[in-house]
Amino acid sequence: MKKKLLGCLLTGTLAAFALVGCGSTDSGNVSTSDSDSSSSAEYTVSIVQYVDDASLNQINASIQEELAAKGEELGVTFNIDYSNGQADATVMNQIASDCVADGVDAIIPIATPVAAIMQAATEGTDIPVIFSAVSDPVGSGLVASLDAPGANITGTSDALNTEAIMDLMFAANPNIKTVGLLYDKGQDSSTQPIKDAIAYLEAKGINYVEKTGTTNDEISLAADALVAAGCDAVFTPTDNTVMTAELAIFEKFADAGIPQYCGADSFALNGAFCGYGVNYEDLGTQTADMVVDILVNGADPASTPVQVQDSGIATINTETAQKINLDYSMFADMVTKVVETTTAEEFE
Repeated sequence: MKKKLLGCLLTGTLAAFALVGCGSTDSGNVSTSDSDSSSSAEYTVSIVQYVDDASLNQINASIQEELAAKGEELGVTFNIDYSNGQADATVMNQIASDCVADGVDAIIPIATPVAAIMQAATEGTDIPVIFSAVSDPVGSGLVASLDAPGANITGTSDALNTEAIMDLMFAANPNIKTVGLLYDKGQDSSTQPIKDAIAYLEAKGINYVEKTGTTNDEISLAADALVAAGCDAVFTPTDNTVMTAELAIFEKFADAGIPQYCGADSFALNGAFCGYGVNYEDLGTQTADMVVDILVNGADPASTPVQVQDSGIATINTETAQKINLDYSMFADMVTKVVETTTAEEFE
């Protein structure tokens, strides 16, 4: 594998896209040792993020920060190429082709859709893929098992404990009659949690209404439909499509007095009543540590277990909680930690 920074240039029609391809304007040499860098090992690491949202941005920042720290500690250099696919499969496939052609030392895809593309692109190569924020690595076909991935790919998972978040929903309001399910059917991260939510609700004899969308406009219309259906609460898993639309839809639910329970803290940051799941800053750090173990220590991705964090943090938007007049004090005894936030676009 090449040990120097290689630029990746987009050609043809893709040149018009911003922030894509290996070597975007955000890339750079994020870590060096105090010793002469010419005598230390250098690795080119391509971070490919699926789309802009608060959680995925937090993971990217955490990965780069940890690689910089590990570089200083170990006396090696990690040259970072950052790309954002903006949820466009054509762009992500071009990024993948560029990175394989340039022989990067490792690829870090952030979120399931881009991880699948990187997996396919690197098949038959020795380029390790270390994903982050993949909710169901086995179900999405990325790995053979969590303990033994079986190929050149492993990483970290933000698997959602759907039963736990549904328990919060009914603890806050035991009289719920109808639950709305808002998600994108094309997001692998939503498939299993929605199945789990339906099983949970059917076991309790609770009605549910499913509404889906693949664009911001479709998600907005789906939110309107759930309000019109008279839902008492809404559940959204770790769905990137809904996440990108959250700032545009949270007031629809808040104005109707409907609490929205979601699978990541970024939803609460962007206005939803409750986000439940993992600490994404820690997830990014964990991902970077796996990259270091594979590149520097020679760990084999095929036998490196996928790391799954405990999802036990409930993040509450206090502004929304006040607007819908919902008491969440009982959550403290049900979760690892309750974090309070107010509406913003990005984490500080």
